[in-house]
Amino acid sequence: MPSTNGDAAIEATDLRKVYGSAVALDGVSLSIPPGTVYGFLGPNGAGKTTTMRILTGLTQPTDGSVRVVGVDVGDRRALAPRVGYLPETPPLYEEFSAREQLDYVADLRDIPPSVADERIERYLDQFDLTDDADKRIEAYSKGMKQKTAFVQAVLHDPDVLFLDEPTSGLDPRAARRIRESIAGFADDGTTVFLSTHILSVVEAVADEVGVLLDGRLVAEGTPEELQSRAETGESGSLEDAFLAVTSDGAADVDAASASAESPTAEPR
Repeated sequence: MPSTNGDAAIEATDLRKVYGSAVALDGVSLSIPPGTVYGFLGPNGAGKTTTMRILTGLTQPTDGSVRVVGVDVGDRRALAPRVGYLPETPPLYEEFSAREQLDYVADLRDIPPSVADERIERYLDQFDLTDDADKRIEAYSKGMKQKTAFVQAVLHDPDVLFLDEPTSGLDPRAARRIRESIAGFADDGTTVFLSTHILSVVEAVADEVGVLLDGRLVAEGTPEELQSRAETGESGSLEDAFLAVTSDGAADVDAASASAESPTAEPR
């Protein structure tokens, strides 16, 4: 279990989420310092999206507690100005243009017009959206929509940024700009909680990595520490480490389940 840090940007304790008879999260605890890029990995169905929805206050846990920048996530009014969230399926109004979408978000976020205008123009230029900024989003490619959604998530300069597959659908140039932006936000003190299947992105920007499997956090550490768990027994790639950790974690989960179900099993 991570050590408790009263100054943590994200502090989650013993999170559980149960849907009927299905356990989506089983005792997940996190303590993430400010300014950290935290790579959150796991196979499909591991519980990553459920975790992110709980951390952003969109879903209530069955058990456990969460504070983000010292705010209980149940207090949505206090939390909303402090966090940005890019879900895997971004919420965009396709009848809007990118500029209209970002103006709308700036108004919802109470960003002063002069500040909003400067930020919008800067981000449109940074992500090569200026020439298409007044076209309807419905005509955009997936990559253009993704870039627009990323900008709207960071427009209010949040303290903590939650990103779910932020480089999905992007060409290499745009993906690099997202990676550079993540690193820049962290350098400025923003905490970034990054969930992705693209391990090269995590290798490039993450300070810490957590691996979720079957609703449990089965490994946590720096990318280098996780790489040391590769099947070769030597420092390998993060992909090698991920495969080794999830294989080991699955074996541990299976063994624990078999032990609990066996009437002759001795306590462990």
